[in-house]
Amino acid sequence: MLLLPNTTIISLTFLLTGIPGLEAAHLWVSIPFCFLYAIAISGNSMILFVILTNQSLHEPMFYLLSMLSATDMWLSLSTMPTTLGVLCFNMQEIGWSACISQMFFIHFLTVMESSVLLAMAFDRYIAICNPLRYTTVLTPSKIIQIGLMIVARGMLIVIPLLALLKRLSFCRDNILSHSYCYHPDVIKCSCSNIRVNSLYGLIGVLSSFGLDAPLIGISYVLILHSVLNIASPEEWYKAFSTYISHIGAVAVFYIPLIGLSVIHRWGKKVPPFVHILMSNAFLLLPPVLNPIIYSVKTKQIRRAILKVFLKKGNQSNH
Repeated sequence: MLLLPNTTIISLTFLLTGIPGLEAAHLWVSIPFCFLYAIAISGNSMILFVILTNQSLHEPMFYLLSMLSATDMWLSLSTMPTTLGVLCFNMQEIGWSACISQMFFIHFLTVMESSVLLAMAFDRYIAICNPLRYTTVLTPSKIIQIGLMIVARGMLIVIPLLALLKRLSFCRDNILSHSYCYHPDVIKCSCSNIRVNSLYGLIGVLSSFGLDAPLIGISYVLILHSVLNIASPEEWYKAFSTYISHIGAVAVFYIPLIGLSVIHRWGKKVPPFVHILMSNAFLLLPPVLNPIIYSVKTKQIRRAILKVFLKKGNQSNH
């Protein structure tokens, strides 16, 4: 199909890709994917539930954690229909409107997640390095302002990114490398000059992840320096425990993201299964692992979750 710029898009479709070489076993491959999506959605839903229903968790740190869980849950929901559709039912076609919508949610939510991780790093920096000012700096109104700024930032970065797609023409087989629509993957299908789209994509990456990652790194260096100066073993353990959980959340988000970005820009000779592995790790690892990390490492969250299960157990016994 030939699509010219400034014309109405009627029947432009893209073909999603499952696991290269394992097409015959896609139904079996879908089983671990279903399991991972179930963990991601149920785990993040549980984190949100215990934070909203426990008055003792109505603190800045847990408000930010609830933002992270909500972002992870919606990120899983944005990719689950197409990924499981390809693996379970061989539904490879996706229309332009659906593709644009999915791209918006994937890129918007990943920018949001990076912003939330930066806000959480700032929260831990104030809590550990300047605890006396914690309640005055991070008030409920400040948390609301931070949340609104995170949403606005995501919109400002992602909407122009997708608006620039209108100038492109698509005139050959539009076969994507993933089981979802991803901006660098979609623009490679175009037969137009994609320099502007690629350049803005790079600017978007640098102004979000490229800015957030160094700031998070600086904050964690300062936090580590402060933690190592704590004399009390009990306080040292408490501070270091929350510090480690945040490092884990940052690592499971940024390592696959950086790997996927590198492969898309410079890995033309990389085997297709590496693309698939990195793309699924990028979108599935954070939603799956973050609830586990915070449930294990954060005592208040762990106690709240255990209380929910014990309460349900007692109700079932009666």
